[in-house]
Amino acid sequence: MKIITEHKERWITGVILLAVTLLVGYIDNKTVMWLYLGFFYIVGFNEAVQLFGVKQKSPYLYAVIIWIVAYFYPNPDDLFFLMAIFFGAKLAYTQEHVKKKLILPFLYPAVGFLFIFMLYTTYGIHWLIWLLFIVVFADVGAFLVGKQIGKTPFSPTSPNKTLEGVFGGLLMATVSGTFYAYSMDLDTFIIALIVSFATAVSAVFGDLFESYLKREAGVKDSGSIFPGHGGVLDRVDGYLFGAVMMLIILRAI
Repeated sequence: MKIITEHKERWITGVILLAVTLLVGYIDNKTVMWLYLGFFYIVGFNEAVQLFGVKQKSPYLYAVIIWIVAYFYPNPDDLFFLMAIFFGAKLAYTQEHVKKKLILPFLYPAVGFLFIFMLYTTYGIHWLIWLLFIVVFADVGAFLVGKQIGKTPFSPTSPNKTLEGVFGGLLMATVSGTFYAYSMDLDTFIIALIVSFATAVSAVFGDLFESYLKREAGVKDSGSIFPGHGGVLDRVDGYLFGAVMMLIILRAI
């Protein structure tokens, strides 16, 4: 297919990433998952530091400490709030207003990665694969449908995305996510549908938010570690928003 040959590098990188991710999922070990997510977390955190224009070196120390604590702490998603209190207290005490941006990389992408890890430790690998299904199909569906019939611009933030592509991605993600979840004997079909749709919508806007950050920073990609995809944030932006939405809804129901 022409659409594949024209984006060969992107497809190859995507397939390799998917294969490695599925291998880590097959191993299904907390330490392996923590290390795997930790790699994306640290690289993505560094990309966010550049996008937000944070000049201080201290965020990296705090970022590493948070991820280490997350391995042992029963509720890793709480750690951001503890960090926010710490930064607020430090800012008020020292009045170093130049460091106000320090909190931003801990809001994005740190929160998303903590929620992804929490989703795994709380519900298990099948729920993490559920998230993977939804985000992958939302991305692939939007790409394929948008390339084929996309005409209506979705948002000025991301001029290449079309409304048709977004709807196509949401449909594919919701359908595939719903049937995957229902096959896991989730309580009801309607719950699987709601979680899949809400997570897919969040993933779309996670991708849009990262596009906004890049436009503000005046860069095309957040990094260059993945050929055809750019940086870590270019690849995981949908997961960072999607994981938060999925975990919150699962807890609610």
